[in-house]
Amino acid sequence: MNDFATIVTAIASFGVTALLGLWAVPFLRRIKYGQTIKEIGPTWHKNKNGTPTMGGLTFIIGILTAVIAGFIALRLSEASHPLDPFIRAGGLNTTRLFLGLTMALAFGAIGFADDYIKVVKKRNLGLRAREKTVAQILVAGAYLAGLYMAGDTSSILILPFLGQVDLGIFYIPFALFVIVGAVNAVNLTDGIDGLAASVTFVVGIGFMLCCALLSFGEMGLLATALAGGCLGFLIWNFHPAKMFMGDTGSMFLGGVVVALAFGIGQPAILILMGVVYIVETLSDIIQIGCYKLTHKRVFKMAPIHHHFEMSGWSEVKIVVVFSLVALAGCGLGIWSLFFQ
Repeated sequence: MNDFATIVTAIASFGVTALLGLWAVPFLRRIKYGQTIKEIGPTWHKNKNGTPTMGGLTFIIGILTAVIAGFIALRLSEASHPLDPFIRAGGLNTTRLFLGLTMALAFGAIGFADDYIKVVKKRNLGLRAREKTVAQILVAGAYLAGLYMAGDTSSILILPFLGQVDLGIFYIPFALFVIVGAVNAVNLTDGIDGLAASVTFVVGIGFMLCCALLSFGEMGLLATALAGGCLGFLIWNFHPAKMFMGDTGSMFLGGVVVALAFGIGQPAILILMGVVYIVETLSDIIQIGCYKLTHKRVFKMAPIHHHFEMSGWSEVKIVVVFSLVALAGCGLGIWSLFFQ
């Protein structure tokens, strides 16, 4: 990765996101875009009612600005050092970067529609599940079609520590499942102050190191922007949160995480680096499945971060512990690259 481009990207992403918060918090309050807390949630969450939501727009703008600035810086640097072995520029890698960013923006748009219906239309559940799923599949399919048309036609899946397997025609349904599943998993993780942003900050740093090891300089810009944007947003989102990201932000973050995994040709690495997202999703599936079968709950509340909250853990403790789990998962993911 190029040091100059990385620094430009990190500063732009953090700076733009953090500064936009100065405007976003009072603006969202003024137009009454506040979060409505569900009745089924912990009773102490009631004091969060009315907290500005859709704040994910701040880091969406920050990340988009940072990627463009970093890309320009990278190109300027290449002109001075055309033989730099740590940069893979142009062609497919550029396509992966901007296709991935476009996909993330499309998922953010779905999240925005969901938030808009909740806040403005006063329909607390937002988009209907079928509407949301169809839209997500269409976005994921368009992304995969774009990669295919750009020349990314491999159906080989690299399994961490295990080797490779050629999925053939089954690669497409697998990829669709991973993309839609990961985006919704990140969305589920956004349940308490600072959790999704903190975990995704760690994941962003992890992908920065993956990009450096695999010499994906352009995708490294997206990873750097992701980490910087999450850190800038945490100024406003860490407990007690002054602003929530909403589905607008969490679905966008999920899209970026997915874009990074596919952009470096390692979608299966999400099993390790996205371990927190996976555990959150599994806890929800287990809770719903067991209740339908036995009318008994496995957890006090799902997703699992609420279980720990109902067990007496503070929001800050949950964020710290989950972030450390994410750090361990990212460490394993990075380690797995040395076995390929």
